[in-house]
Amino acid sequence: MTAVGNDGSLAKAETAERAPIAAVAALGITQIIGYGTLYYSFSILAGDMAKDLGWPTEWIFGALSAALLAGGLTAPWLGGWIDRFGAGRIMTAGSAVAAAALAACAYAPNGPAFVGALIALEAASNLVQYGAAFALLVQIRPRAAQRSITYLTLIAGFASTVFWPITSALHGHLPWRDVYLVFAGLNLLVCLPLHAWLSQGLARSRRAAIEPPRHVAGSLPAPARPLGFALMVVAFSLQNLVSAAVLVHMVPLLSGLGLGAAAAIVGTLFGPSQVLSRFINMVFGINLPPLRLAIISAMLMTAGVVILLGTAPSIAGAMAFAVVFGMGNGLFSIVTGALPLMLFGSEGYGRLQGRAMSARLIVSAVAPFALALAMAHIGISWSLGLMALVGCLALLVLAAIAKVSSAT
Repeated sequence: MTAVGNDGSLAKAETAERAPIAAVAALGITQIIGYGTLYYSFSILAGDMAKDLGWPTEWIFGALSAALLAGGLTAPWLGGWIDRFGAGRIMTAGSAVAAAALAACAYAPNGPAFVGALIALEAASNLVQYGAAFALLVQIRPRAAQRSITYLTLIAGFASTVFWPITSALHGHLPWRDVYLVFAGLNLLVCLPLHAWLSQGLARSRRAAIEPPRHVAGSLPAPARPLGFALMVVAFSLQNLVSAAVLVHMVPLLSGLGLGAAAAIVGTLFGPSQVLSRFINMVFGINLPPLRLAIISAMLMTAGVVILLGTAPSIAGAMAFAVVFGMGNGLFSIVTGALPLMLFGSEGYGRLQGRAMSARLIVSAVAPFALALAMAHIGISWSLGLMALVGCLALLVLAAIAKVSSAT
């Protein structure tokens, strides 16, 4: 089995091998729909869900946390399935499951049935979102994967910008249950065919290949990998905790700080800011080491929270927060795919991603509920202070990874 080193030789190899543009474009469409329908829409519909089910809003976010936890528990199996059956087949099945889960939520007659459907929804999310999409790009062309991941996240960064307004517009005319049925149709009629096409294309290319694809070798030697993996998972978990808590509550958080109707407008800056940071990275930092990119990402996310905390209720400050936090979160999406590839290589990448995704989802599953509870009991300012502290801890852990890497 041929491997490519993860230093300058990898950069040359990636330059020589073109990214699969058609596959990246197709995945970009499915990621916008996947994140928009399965994730970003929830905070806008949560209030209506709570009224319909007769629950406090905090309970709805508690149900989301329970569903995220259950989804995290399924992630290790997902990684094994990706390596065994191929990411394309898994994503095709995931689109069908996502559509069925959205419909089940829409038709849920009571609270327990809704929670069960929501758990199925979060499990389906793992089958169709970034973790599986990154693995598919690694399986298609391992040596071009880091660049392909950057291109994909550049497109998918529009998910919130597209689906926050779409969800709000649909919700203005339809109850939340009908909105979820519309979203089920998008997953079934758009995402499933695209994933099936990608799966068939990958299978054909593998059959036609004269020799197996050259794998990327990780930069960490075997003795350092357990510690490196543990530190990486902790850092990802802390960053994911901040990201999940803030993003799910983006619009209500800004409204609670006194921005009123401007909250939704400020929130729309988040998506373009993600895209901006990815575009800057693509143009000027395509060869930037993923670990350095991870540190920059954590710094920007933490700085964004501090800016919001220090300037509220200023609209200008809120806009600065959306831009800075969005840029950091945009880079974080690249890091979750590129850093494991750099540290541990492409061999068994799906299984590795499954383990990493499971750990960080389990840790961050409580984020939406915890932030909702914290805002209700200790106030928004103290809650944001806690988020800033978590961001600082993530920076310290990433610095520890850099130390382990340099020691080897």
